[in-house]
Amino acid sequence: MLYDVLKDREYSNLMQKHIVDILSHLFDRNQNFGMLCKIETISFDPALPEDITSEFRPMTLFFLAGYTFESARLEQNAIIFEAGFGADNLGSIVTVPLLGIMQIIIDETPIFVNLSSPEETQETKAQNNPSQDTGQKSSMEALLANPENKKFLK
Repeated sequence: MLYDVLKDREYSNLMQKHIVDILSHLFDRNQNFGMLCKIETISFDPALPEDITSEFRPMTLFFLAGYTFESARLEQNAIIFEAGFGADNLGSIVTVPLLGIMQIIIDETPIFVNLSSPEETQETKAQNNPSQDTGQKSSMEALLANPENKKFLK
């Protein structure tokens, strides 16, 4: 039952609205904050070099303060900000989809936790898994690789 709620699109929409409300409140109060984000959902423009991106963990913390905070804005279901990365402080515009934000943190304390895990759309599934038939074919090949399993093919 819990799994169904967390995957529900309406629940995800509620979480997204809540994220917008919290971020707007923090911006209105000029309150610096951190965001723990799913790195797979984030885009960088210009793209960061491999030596920098390889250091990111699946959940990466971004702290918005100073110029990064001042450059931040909410736009089309995402938060966008400019940040510097690596030893050379390489500048990039970071776009984080709101549902890619897993926690919002102030002074090392989470003030928001996003538990939603929306189902992928058919289009996203097709992009992430270009051919489901390939996976089924691989599974069948693995099954048939063992001569003992050929008896199941009748």
